[in-house]
Amino acid sequence: MSMNLCDIKTVRQLMASFHLSFRKEFGQNFLTDHSVVEGIADECCSGQDNTILEIGPGMGTLTVELAQRYRNVVALEIDKGLIPLLSFTLGEFRNVKVINEDVMQADLDAILAPYLESGPVSVCANLPYYITTPILMKLLESGIPFEHITVMIQAEVADRLCAKAGSKEYGAITAVLAYYGVAEPLFRVSADRFVPAPKVDSAVVRIRLHTEKPYRPMSEELLFRTIKAAFGQRRKTLLNALSAGFPALSKEALADAITSCGHDLNVRGERLDIAQFVALSDRILDLLEATP
Repeated sequence: MSMNLCDIKTVRQLMASFHLSFRKEFGQNFLTDHSVVEGIADECCSGQDNTILEIGPGMGTLTVELAQRYRNVVALEIDKGLIPLLSFTLGEFRNVKVINEDVMQADLDAILAPYLESGPVSVCANLPYYITTPILMKLLESGIPFEHITVMIQAEVADRLCAKAGSKEYGAITAVLAYYGVAEPLFRVSADRFVPAPKVDSAVVRIRLHTEKPYRPMSEELLFRTIKAAFGQRRKTLLNALSAGFPALSKEALADAITSCGHDLNVRGERLDIAQFVALSDRILDLLEATP
């Protein structure tokens, strides 16, 4: 069975024959540019022995390309209406498993356990804009040793994920992501390459996760709390932002922590890279433990 799932006419015919409509609440925008689909499939991981966790396969456009390249594909689809359609479009592939679940509710450990024994596991997904950060954080915090996470997301968010410390795009999510791995932009995808067309352009980002994290904070929880506080009041200095985020600590003590890490007291949180946040959070932990 060979059908062009990037052809808008084919997409609309399939949707009609399975009595489906595009579900705005699930952020459904289906790719219609085959070269983009191939590009994502080619770049999403290191080699063909990977198992790919795909989030939101939609009609199976990207799934087909993944199944042709990699050992296994496990596709999580939230919309139960698409499951019969996926059975039709992916029927010829024996290495694809489609699961009707919401990734935010799914037990990823249980789902992926059988595959982790046979080779690396990577993630590939065209993520709905409205839930990009929660899905990324669930994947990063899962503890599952993903090799790569490759996502197509809103272009503005992609810029944020790949930003360098000190740039205007750099934010809390950038610093947190840098703790887990290295993000690199692959390519942009204009809005007219989707049906229905979203209001903004997209971009594909590949995150290579650290097998061993280069930074070892004394407390991961406090590291993330420090990052969140540093960006919580963006127009303020790091000192004022941390004072708001750690009300139990005096401003003088926090000022000492900042200067002892080699920073000027007028520095803002967006100037610090992940290594500097780790050092700062360790100093703040010392202060908290010394506070009666």
